[in-house]
Amino acid sequence: MDQTMHTPYFIIDEPVLTHYYDMLARSLSENWDNYLIGYSFKTNSLPWLVSYMKKRGAFAEVVSEDEYSLARYMGYGDHEIVYNGPYKGEQSFRAVLQAGGIVNLDSMQEVRWLKDLAADCPQQTFRVGIRANFNLEKMCPGETTMGEVSGRFGFCYETGRFKEALALLRQIPNVAVTGLHLHSSSKSRSVNIFRSIARMACQLQEEFQLQLSYVDLGGGYCGGMEGRPEYPNYFPAIAEELRKCFTPGQTKLIVEPGISMISKCTTFVTSVFDTRDIKGTRYVMTDGSRFNIDPTMIKSSHLFHIQYAGAPSPAADHSAQDPSASGAAQVSTADTAFPLSVRPVMERQIVSGFTCMEVDRIFTHKDQPELIPGDRIIYENVGGYTMSLNPLFIQYFPAVYVRNQDALRLVRQKWTPEEYVQGCCLD
Repeated sequence: MDQTMHTPYFIIDEPVLTHYYDMLARSLSENWDNYLIGYSFKTNSLPWLVSYMKKRGAFAEVVSEDEYSLARYMGYGDHEIVYNGPYKGEQSFRAVLQAGGIVNLDSMQEVRWLKDLAADCPQQTFRVGIRANFNLEKMCPGETTMGEVSGRFGFCYETGRFKEALALLRQIPNVAVTGLHLHSSSKSRSVNIFRSIARMACQLQEEFQLQLSYVDLGGGYCGGMEGRPEYPNYFPAIAEELRKCFTPGQTKLIVEPGISMISKCTTFVTSVFDTRDIKGTRYVMTDGSRFNIDPTMIKSSHLFHIQYAGAPSPAADHSAQDPSASGAAQVSTADTAFPLSVRPVMERQIVSGFTCMEVDRIFTHKDQPELIPGDRIIYENVGGYTMSLNPLFIQYFPAVYVRNQDALRLVRQKWTPEEYVQGCCLD
């Protein structure tokens, strides 16, 4: 890694990204050969990534008017859009439906929009999907994000709201419900979660006699984590359940990957710029922030490695627990400008970000060589959501590079005041 490059910055490893995209496509093809990949814009809408996904045939999976507008700006037609979520715009909602794109209804407001559209265009038949809200926790105890508390999206099956919405839609002469959307968030991201979601698709199809052209399982897969499921683990189980009431010839399987594809190929490179001792505690100040890699403040550990200033090669990987544990260092002890052999081993170093917020403490480095200005801390499996969630707080958006073999290409320049003030009135 070039020590002259100004940190912080993200790096997307293109061969790794391609490996995971191809793994997903191959796993789908082998198990359910009628499929569609809708790339999740909300996960990471970096223009280079959007272009990459489009070139490979992925649809744009969007959840807002702004994301829809970006998809159109990047060359997607309305017929190449999967429109989800509770925050659609009515005009874009109409445009996607009229073009034959995929719209999954999320609320009664959207049912009313559809009724109005159908009345305005009586000669056109509108095919829509409907998002089911169901008790996945009962099917997979302890694995879901919401637990026993209900999720807030879609039409609830248990309360009869799904049945009610379906009845209203069936009353509109030129509307056909031909899709199910069943995305659900989970903590475990297990194969069992997706097996259960597929089983629910069959239950709804049988109970309501649905004639479905697609089943949309959404996202939420694992990817690139040792000991956790990969794409080839999910789709045999999903296909086994779906084949009980669907066939690939009649029903398309839609998946909406995001973080499972992006995080493994992305790293975030930071540098130590200062150290200080306060009341017996060593603080290590870096030019990256917790907000760059954990803006929701929920991570309890980080995968990273350290490139010590002057060392001939990067250090081995660490796995640090936040805030009080880290893996053992395994680094080169060759003589360098700053040989590790002369660095004291520090009992405790708190690695922090650059912001003025006390919560910007990333991890505690225990029983490791002293960190000094110029050392680099490279975080792994980050950037999936965080490129989109990065705040414009104290420091503007960092640069993004794409690595292909040994070459790095700048695909997003670090923001400057020029980008920050664009579109603003100064008087």
